[in-house]
Amino acid sequence: MSEVWPSELKVSRDRRQLTVTFNDGTKAVLPAEMLRVLSPSAEVQGHAPDQKVTVPGKRNVAISDMVQTGNYAVRIRFDDGHDTGIFTWSYLHELGLIGGEKFAEYEGELAAKGLSRDPR
Repeated sequence: MSEVWPSELKVSRDRRQLTVTFNDGTKAVLPAEMLRVLSPSAEVQGHAPDQKVTVPGKRNVAISDMVQTGNYAVRIRFDDGHDTGIFTWSYLHELGLIGGEKFAEYEGELAAKGLSRDPR
């Protein structure tokens, strides 16, 4: 079980980033696009590693709403209708630490598949 939890969750005025301040003093600025394409939902991650989906066209996605789920996570609703991702505090913390690397991998997957971050 994670010993890290947010002391503050703040969505930017333009709804395109989430800033999370954690009890350990770390602060993560997480772009909505990254949260959307790296969503922990089965819709994105699949039920097995070979079912993972590379989601294109989300450069301009925004956060519509957030609802706390128990004491361990938040459900983020995006303006494209996606709302099945439950982001645990530890996953948000992980994205704060290595989200840039994960997003770079995502961009590589897009390129390999001939897809784009831009909406069609």
